Amino acid sequence: MRSLIPLSLLLTIFDNPVHAYIFPFQVRVGNGVNPSSRRRSPYALGNIGNAQYVTNMTVAGKTMPILMDTGSSDLWVHFADSAPTSQMKDTGKSVTLAYAVGKASGHIQTTQVSMGDLTVSEQAMLWVNDTSTFTADIHTQGYDGLLGLGPNQGSVIYKNLKKTTAGNTFLQNVFESNRSTDNYITILLDRKNDPGEDFTGQFTISELVPKFQDITKMPKLDVETVNRILKADQHWQALTDKDQGIIGPDGQPIRMKSIVPKAPNGQYVAVIDSGFTFSQVPRDVSDAIYGRVRGAFYDTTHEYWLLPCGQYLNISFNFGGVNYPIHPLDVVDDNFAQVDSTGKKVCIGSFQPITSAFSILGHYDMILGMSFLRSTYALLDFGKWIGTSGDQDKPYMQLMSTVDPVAARKDFVTVRLGGNDTISDPRWSILPANETVHSPVSAEEKKKKYQEMILSRWPYIFVGCLAFVILTVGLCIWKCCCRKRGKKSDGGIGSTGDKKGFKAFFSKKTARESYVPLEAQRSTADLSAPYGYSKQQQAHTPSPSYPSYPAYPNGQEGYRQSQQGYHQGHHQV
Repeated sequence: MRSLIPLSLLLTIFDNPVHAYIFPFQVRVGNGVNPSSRRRSPYALGNIGNAQYVTNMTVAGKTMPILMDTGSSDLWVHFADSAPTSQMKDTGKSVTLAYAVGKASGHIQTTQVSMGDLTVSEQAMLWVNDTSTFTADIHTQGYDGLLGLGPNQGSVIYKNLKKTTAGNTFLQNVFESNRSTDNYITILLDRKNDPGEDFTGQFTISELVPKFQDITKMPKLDVETVNRILKADQHWQALTDKDQGIIGPDGQPIRMKSIVPKAPNGQYVAVIDSGFTFSQVPRDVSDAIYGRVRGAFYDTTHEYWLLPCGQYLNISFNFGGVNYPIHPLDVVDDNFAQVDSTGKKVCIGSFQPITSAFSILGHYDMILGMSFLRSTYALLDFGKWIGTSGDQDKPYMQLMSTVDPVAARKDFVTVRLGGNDTISDPRWSILPANETVHSPVSAEEKKKKYQEMILSRWPYIFVGCLAFVILTVGLCIWKCCCRKRGKKSDGGIGSTGDKKGFKAFFSKKTARESYVPLEAQRSTADLSAPYGYSKQQQAHTPSPSYPSYPAYPNGQEGYRQSQQGYHQGHHQV
């Protein structure tokens, strides 16, 4: 997935193009991956205004900053100047990579790709000539491509190259090159303009960032807990804790209904995605966070909350029984120079309603992007996704909080309140819950929710319809058989040629015991009950027809006796 930040906002972050930290690459040409350097990470992550995180890669001999995206699996690049076509081999296939917002189209190439000292000699990637469908000039924004950090099964390139090793993702190739190390990556995002932060952004492969080794002691969050309709929609996702998943600014849990069909009651599915600048949460959650702030208002154009920059809000998430507080500088974002109608500076609520990234198939409830990840150190273990025979462990995530709430409050006072702790002043107090302002729901969002309700449950709807058809056909066949048997029985007993059989069947004793007035006979639904059919099912089936009175001896009396005998005979079957 990718950021939802428009270019007009990104350009306010910096005056000149900003790129990732440049560091030397030692490229080794070989068949496959050079495995000797699997211990050369961590790799520096460049922070572009708290909006994008990039690292340098060398693609087809050219070094360029590449956006790191845990929400996708493919590598694509755009050469700002002339493309080194002589160092690329065209596979003859063209594909389009669709993201939550935007898409990237091009031709699949194979070429040499390096990250630090890691080199893949024949890496499949997408050469994109025109990035206007993805966003505006990505080079001006500070990067020239995107590296997906998801598994092979989520790769469009892998699928189009017939799921062979030729289409492996970059990480798949790296992990397969050295099976003696664990198949995991870690991501640590730094925060600009935070006086209390003492680390920089880093990305590692198969090792941990120093000072954060305790992440291995954190709960392992199963990323495959909730089944998906499509395998390609596997993400780095986890279930929040039951009934305590999201803690609002008043210290109380924020309750909502999950849209994921198989999500356990009271839990929500959250995708961890480094490609989103602002986290995407259900509208009810966003309203619960910002709708009680005095002076806050909803921007219907950009679909996020705007509020006073001095508003201190304390929210947190719970995973695996561990609480993860969000740094208050990230809850209220001050990186995009926003103003209200009077020209007064305002800030953006960084947990915005999920609209464009809404899960039509109901795979997840929220996407926790950079505004969440800056408060955690994340370990993503691929486990059996890599497909090596020695690793049968389930893929999982581990999260470690990097926020000290006391120190974070002090940072907020320094940065937003000029060093004067006025957080407890009445002007910063939040409104009562019954005065919460709710953001408007657009017609498009209503349409998407309706589509999700249908599409996310299509397997169950299909099975239900199929079962209904089978039951209906079976019932019709059964009723036809009953009619044929009834007619055959009527002809044998009620005919004039077999009066002895008729009289023997209906002895005086039997007739007396079985006779009931016509108006008191049981309903069709009651008669079929022993066969296991409900009244509702029987209501759709025509009642069996019987011969008219004259066909029986003794007229109407004979007909009634024959009817009763027919029913008794069937109950005995």
